[in-house]
Amino acid sequence: MSGPNPTYEPVAIDHARAALSGLAIGDALGMPTQSLTREDIVKQFGDVISTFYDARDDHPFAAGLAAGTITDDTEQSLLLADEILSSPGSVDPRHWAERLLAWEDGVRRRGLMDLLGPSTKRALANAMTGMDLNETGRGGTTNGAAMRIAPVGIVTPSHDLELLVKRVTQVSALTHNTTTALSAASAVAAFISAGIDARSFDDALTSALAAARLVENAGDHTSVLVSARIEQGVQLGRQYSESALIDAVRRNLGTSLASEESVPAAFAMLAAAGGDGWHACCVGASLGGDTDTIAAMTGAMCGAVWGLASFPSWAIERVEQRNHLDLGRVARDLIARRS
Repeated sequence: MSGPNPTYEPVAIDHARAALSGLAIGDALGMPTQSLTREDIVKQFGDVISTFYDARDDHPFAAGLAAGTITDDTEQSLLLADEILSSPGSVDPRHWAERLLAWEDGVRRRGLMDLLGPSTKRALANAMTGMDLNETGRGGTTNGAAMRIAPVGIVTPSHDLELLVKRVTQVSALTHNTTTALSAASAVAAFISAGIDARSFDDALTSALAAARLVENAGDHTSVLVSARIEQGVQLGRQYSESALIDAVRRNLGTSLASEESVPAAFAMLAAAGGDGWHACCVGASLGGDTDTIAAMTGAMCGAVWGLASFPSWAIERVEQRNHLDLGRVARDLIARRS
């Protein structure tokens, strides 16, 4: 990435911090519901969750974690932010691979089960055997690239979508070098970038769709068109709310870790938000399936376009204190590099 940019506006810092805060809030809301069925979520938490909850002791990934605890979505996003900030130029793929593997080792040492996703795990295993780093991510279509892409959106201005897509590819191709995953990650990054530039929701959506189509037009034309599914998700979000939206998203889009399901689902939550990032994350965390990632992407995009006011101050404080985060500092540092 480029060098420091000393001129930046308070609004940009607010929206950058809100993107990171929203990501962490959505992630923490979805922590106890991730991988559960919709029926199990309703039985344990009600139709739409309304606050942070502890994870049950028998949870497959988050067993015993306290309410407000983040997972891999936020941790890997902040790891990428640090990698960007510590790189004098573009992110070096091999160094990034080493950091992701070291992160997973740290997760294991903490006794946690929320490890690297399937595309990232497979790609890094290939990298460690000496495979060409341009080839390691060829099978990666899941949402690992999109879930951790927020720092790229924060550090890249929205007026140059070709540069943004290039940067998304630089940090994502190692693990997710497919049209499906890169178009999904580019859409999320472009929406966040436009929000940081204080553009309207509709402008940010136009930017997100254009970024996804840049990848799709240059890529594998047999791939799923994520841009079309994002448009479908937005239509659902504008038509339905609460449990009706949850049912429509599950029926028409899906909520798995596949990029073509989870990213459009996040855009559906976003379109229904009406400026209320907190409620959008609560609905996303109630979907069933990959709830922590869907809610995290939802929160990041809500925060970017509507700022810190879209989340209750107590929720921002809770996730920062519970997880020992300084998201304001990270936001300021990324905005200082925005160019």
